[in-house]
Amino acid sequence: MPGSRRSQRQRAVSELRAQGRYGPELREVLPGFAALGAVVLAPVLLLAWLYRTFGVAGLVLGVALLASSGTAGWHWRRAVVRRRGGHYTPAELARLDDPGLVVAAARMLRRDGWHVIDLTERGQPRLYARDRRGRELDVGFRPLATADEDEGTPGAAPLREAGRSGVDRLVRVVVHRGNFSRADVRWASRQGGVHLLDGHQLQRWAVGASLDDLGLPG
Repeated sequence: MPGSRRSQRQRAVSELRAQGRYGPELREVLPGFAALGAVVLAPVLLLAWLYRTFGVAGLVLGVALLASSGTAGWHWRRAVVRRRGGHYTPAELARLDDPGLVVAAARMLRRDGWHVIDLTERGQPRLYARDRRGRELDVGFRPLATADEDEGTPGAAPLREAGRSGVDRLVRVVVHRGNFSRADVRWASRQGGVHLLDGHQLQRWAVGASLDDLGLPG
């Protein structure tokens, strides 16, 4: 009986969909196929128009434009994937604002195997990170606006604002795109469990060095 078979098929399809074992319908995949077709067809139509309008010279120009566009798109996508994987060039670091630097630091930590939680609140950026060895990091950021201080200016206060010193296995990391003063370095060395990451070390970290390579206390 056709009606019975149709109803049985509908029930079977419903059961498969409920189990997540039935593929998408045509109307669900049609927009994707249409977009893919447009992407493939558009360059062909462009080349055909250039050839009809300008002849062989137009065809050569079109091929050159498509090749250069494809190369630029490939390089752009590769750069995006690289940054998402936690690798940045010095020029890319220099273009980051303060929130962007926090995102970059989180990506670099994940790249190196740390589990990262963003604890930023009230405009105070902070990351918590833990690795497989049980080490814990409290990562703070010193704004570039408070950069290099005079030798006579105490550097402890800005660092205290960036976060507390290490407690137990918690290591305090202070990230700064500039240079820490001697007063900063002396203050951090007296605290214990504080690791200062200046602009030069930040660049090394961004291109692939780990925090261990940069002297992170173990």
